[in-house]
Amino acid sequence: MVTLSNVGRSLRAALVWIILAALAIVVVYPLAWMVSNGFKTNAELFGNPFALPASLRWGNFAAAWEQGVGSFVLTSVSLTILATAITEAISAWAAFGLTRVRIPLNRAFTVLILAGLMLAPTVALVPLVKMFQSLGLYNTFLGLLALYTAFRIPFTVFLMRAYMLDLPREVDEAASIDGASKTVTFWRIILPMSRPIIITTVVLNVLTNWNEYLFAMVFTSGAGLQTLPVGLADLMSKNGTQYPLVFAGMVMAALPMVILFFFCQRYFVRGLAGGVGK
Repeated sequence: MVTLSNVGRSLRAALVWIILAALAIVVVYPLAWMVSNGFKTNAELFGNPFALPASLRWGNFAAAWEQGVGSFVLTSVSLTILATAITEAISAWAAFGLTRVRIPLNRAFTVLILAGLMLAPTVALVPLVKMFQSLGLYNTFLGLLALYTAFRIPFTVFLMRAYMLDLPREVDEAASIDGASKTVTFWRIILPMSRPIIITTVVLNVLTNWNEYLFAMVFTSGAGLQTLPVGLADLMSKNGTQYPLVFAGMVMAALPMVILFFFCQRYFVRGLAGGVGK
């Protein structure tokens, strides 16, 4: 028997599916359009930019790689992995100390670390440039690594601390009774229990470091240190009439992040909900 309540539920379900389908199109279509244009010739791109390519021209990707994308990828991969690893290690220890260890001025340290969230990178550019030039870190890989790490630690600590606050204290007490030190408790108990928030912050930090443009542009002046965002902008200026090469480079830049989020999305949602919602 068809009732008004059943009809209402069916309409709501249909509306939800329509909204989800529309959102999927909005997200997927630009990516598909970018991939499609990476296989075209200039004539096809300007003739009908929304049509499918006549053939899959993998040579566009090879040409883009040879024109510098390979070097940009190597720099971005090295910088992203190292910056993310250092940020995660420091932030996890800091969050553990702020939530599970009794230390003097605990609240003051928490406020000091979280105050870093209010510091906009653009505001600190001029003093940072002068400081890095005086220290010999300007236009160096180590300088970029220090910047990427320092500006991601406050946000990472914020999420990890929020997550660890609600972990049961009983596990710390049980570990202490068994003779485990704080270090053992951190590595063998707290860290495994915090896996969702760790994966969440890893994904967020990788995405941010991979796509960062401002620091990479301002603090480097040589082609050898160009990251993917800066390198792709340079590639576009050099190949202003060869747009398929630019699209091919964009595809190679976006693909690793799409794959990373696809495999980590389950933990990402759990960790973000736990870290922010608590």
